[in-house]
Amino acid sequence: MRLEGKTALVTGAASGFGRGIAEAYIREGARVAIVDLNEEGARRVAEELGDNAIALRCDVSRAEDVEAAVAATMEAFGRLDIVVNNAGWTNPNRPLMETDEATFRKIYDINVVSIFHMTKTCVPLWREQGGGVMLNVGSTAGIRPRPGLTWYNSSKGAVNLMTKSLAVELAPDRIRVCGIAPVMGVTGLLEQFMGVPDTPENRAKFIATIPLGRLSEPRDIANAALYLGSDEAEFITGVILEVDGGRTV
Repeated sequence: MRLEGKTALVTGAASGFGRGIAEAYIREGARVAIVDLNEEGARRVAEELGDNAIALRCDVSRAEDVEAAVAATMEAFGRLDIVVNNAGWTNPNRPLMETDEATFRKIYDINVVSIFHMTKTCVPLWREQGGGVMLNVGSTAGIRPRPGLTWYNSSKGAVNLMTKSLAVELAPDRIRVCGIAPVMGVTGLLEQFMGVPDTPENRAKFIATIPLGRLSEPRDIANAALYLGSDEAEFITGVILEVDGGRTV
């Protein structure tokens, strides 16, 4: 019960890493808002997780949606201790000149602008409350980029640096901001990252670049988010925790 008494909001929690984080948080005693553009999927997850979970539809690229999701979480649970900005998007792996402006803007709206909206919404609340925790799911792509994902890579580089800057500026308010940088994982975006069909042969080529010999799993990211969100990490802020099987070494 490492998160007993705490309330969390997790974006992109209807599947993948976000769902894994929500499940771990509930298991450790937290109350969790399952936030996703996929409202039906969010409801299914919340129903499976029980009375300590609620489902909220939210387009994280829209300020009004983010504000409404935070307000609904506060109304349901009375406080908000942890926000996990997990929702993300990518262009399919392809030469950089083949990505159009609309796709580029969507990547930045979901991966970067969403954190701006969440920060503007939560910081006043946390200042009044006396502190809070923001976890931003970046990527090893923002540290050691792969070809074919230039625009996605750059968005995750922005997430990583934004996390550090937020941590420094908000530390006097007892607001901790940390990042998690997963290596390519078993999620719905896997084929887009690979740029080829998800076959055992194609997976093997990518796994060969990861020293520990496998892709990341939701449980790996959830375990990192559990530690960083807990009071055990009360003296840790501004870190980008690489959950990558050695990929960025």
